[in-house]
Amino acid sequence: DLKQDLEKEGVRIAEDISTDTKLIPLQINRYLSRGVPVAEAFRLAVNDFEGSHAIAMHTDLAPGRIFLAQKGSGQSIFVGLGHGCFHPSSEIYGFVEETARYLKLDGERLVDGKDGKTQGQVYVLSPEKAGELDGIDAFYYDGTPLALRPDDVKEAVITSRDIDRQDFRHYFLKEISEAPRSVERTLLNRWRLDEDGRRRVVLDETVLPASLRKAVASGKIRRFYFIGQGTAGVAASACAGILDAYLADPTVQIRALKSSELSGSKLCDGGDKSLSDALVVAISQSGTTTDTNRTVDLVKERGAHVLAIVNRRESDLTFRADGTLYTSTGRDVEMSVASTKAFYAQIVAGALLGLFIAGLLRRRSDDFVADELRQLLMLPDQMRAVLSTRSVIEDSATRLANRRTYWAAVGSGPNKAAADEIRIKLSELCYKTISSDYVEDKKHIDLSSEPLIIVCAAGARPTVIGDIIKDTAIFQAHKAAPVVIADEGEERFAPYAEDVFFVPQVSAHLAPILNTLAGHLWGYYAALAINEGSRFLYRFREDIQHSVEASAEKGLDVYESILEQSFREKVAGFYREFRQMRLAGKMPGILGIDSASDLTLLLKYLAGRLPVSDFELDFGVKGTALNMINQLFGCLGAAINTLARPVDAIKHQAKTVTVGTSRIQEKLEGILFATLEAHGINPAQLTNRNILVLKNVQGIVAEIKGSILYRIRQLSPLGEPTDDTVIEVIDKRGVLKPIPSRVENDTRLKGTKRIIVAEGNVYLGKGRKDGRSICVIPAISTSPDTP
Repeated sequence: DLKQDLEKEGVRIAEDISTDTKLIPLQINRYLSRGVPVAEAFRLAVNDFEGSHAIAMHTDLAPGRIFLAQKGSGQSIFVGLGHGCFHPSSEIYGFVEETARYLKLDGERLVDGKDGKTQGQVYVLSPEKAGELDGIDAFYYDGTPLALRPDDVKEAVITSRDIDRQDFRHYFLKEISEAPRSVERTLLNRWRLDEDGRRRVVLDETVLPASLRKAVASGKIRRFYFIGQGTAGVAASACAGILDAYLADPTVQIRALKSSELSGSKLCDGGDKSLSDALVVAISQSGTTTDTNRTVDLVKERGAHVLAIVNRRESDLTFRADGTLYTSTGRDVEMSVASTKAFYAQIVAGALLGLFIAGLLRRRSDDFVADELRQLLMLPDQMRAVLSTRSVIEDSATRLANRRTYWAAVGSGPNKAAADEIRIKLSELCYKTISSDYVEDKKHIDLSSEPLIIVCAAGARPTVIGDIIKDTAIFQAHKAAPVVIADEGEERFAPYAEDVFFVPQVSAHLAPILNTLAGHLWGYYAALAINEGSRFLYRFREDIQHSVEASAEKGLDVYESILEQSFREKVAGFYREFRQMRLAGKMPGILGIDSASDLTLLLKYLAGRLPVSDFELDFGVKGTALNMINQLFGCLGAAINTLARPVDAIKHQAKTVTVGTSRIQEKLEGILFATLEAHGINPAQLTNRNILVLKNVQGIVAEIKGSILYRIRQLSPLGEPTDDTVIEVIDKRGVLKPIPSRVENDTRLKGTKRIIVAEGNVYLGKGRKDGRSICVIPAISTSPDTP
């Protein structure tokens, strides 16, 4: 519709602009066609978009300028201030090698604008004073100017050393190799020896504020929710399992949920109204995950306490949480898209938190805590032991990755989290849809596909390990290819597994760390094995390209080139290698039958083994030399792209930002709701019926001249007034501040106020003595222990 409207206005739309994915250029064209300047057209266009977004634009209508816009908390835009240049980037990593000085667009903060509150910032970077504040024209989405000052410029805490890949082939492998150190740093300064020489957990008030410690210790916190998305969501599952193991208290509810599930299923449409008895532990590597941050906003509105387990200091999540437990140093850079070391550190952080909570609740003895800390402190060396077996894992992945089309990961008990996380990494690195199941359930699902199955068995309890061995035997009997991760010394899997990786023995609740580490390594080498098929085809394409070019330099045309004996021998030689790789199971099955057969036919035609007259039957074009060469390059190009696995730069995925659900709720605005907010009362403390009344009533309220906040105490257990119920004044404002109140001398709840408390409805009326118009709004306490 927009494209048609613009064409009616005489605006020509380029053919390569897709109206479903490039609405911004279309909107800008709409404004430009009306004579609006480019910067203003950009501002107006981004205002037409709802939700969280980060947008960059450059155009030949304003050569040399870059237009940036950011709104909401889901994405980030940084502007590095270099020497004579700007470095706009979605991450600090993008410019830290050039400059440490930067600005960050703040699209979340509400400020006073031209017509009330406004949100979102626009920067226009000019080449005339590149790298200087004077070279940036900044304003808010409503056009209100934004003055940038020298103290707005920040210094990056990370350096080029932090993002150096060193001698590792990929960042992914570098970060797996750094995982033990990341775990060590997470444990650093989080424990100490007591007077008896026993280790105990130490978490300061930046992690658990005094008020929260008191709430946990007194038993007021009865619900613990661990939330996250993706890998962080799996870590949340492991952390919840660890806390459950530490507390062993059936009266306490401990749950792990995806952030989007908590906000979408447990809070909305009749979910929990009050969460004052809940502690929500939000886990995120970057602290910018939209699903998680939005859920935190919603649970806090309902009175929940929130702790964050996060890697990045001063990220969005840290400002939302009551306390933050940083993994590693709080700035452990992860350059690979597929997160690894953060996962292990998040679980260790969750274990520290769990031990501390168990101590507050006196659920575990000092000796138990000391022994658990001993196990946690041993983990880094145990992880290094797993890393030392890299060559064994690499050999397995290289042999097996291309032999089976379908893969799965399985685990039981705590190791279901390991299977879930391995599934994520195998999917991300190898571009496969992979299932994750409980070991016992796998035999009931899809063994008919004869999949490769990674079995997470290390750390399984003695009562369980025997059954896992039996199930592995069943997998093998159904022609699946089991790859087992087991405890050192556990030899019973050998008759039934393609390969067995041995890891140090740890407690069941900590076993997901070592199982996952082995699985991550296998996934890495599996991706390289698949990618090697791409490299094999790429090298042949380059060789053929050079041959054609060399022939052209000799004055030969394409027809003469493909008739040369050396060319045909090269094609024939590659055909033999290609066939041998397929027979040996080294060519990935994901290449597909069509691509493999097309490539086989093309090689035979170019080697002179098939009559050229049949070429049109197979490929729909005449069998000319040029057509055959072009068809070969096209087929090779498609196959190379199908098999390419870049590891560090995964298709269709951002580095640090997870764009997620916004859980949009109707924003309650207006004079009455603003006054309630000023008194610290949020909409979650009002009944839905009273919210509707206030929305309808405030349209006739021109001004609020004064207000009084009362507290009602000593209601019945059902919240009803009794003869002992009292009322007291908490706060008086405006014209009512100097006027004495009857309540200040007589605290008995009676008269109109008693009726309002009993019925719970908004009251509109006139004062009996002064005739003032009054509105009385009953609000519910955020906590059952607070009147």
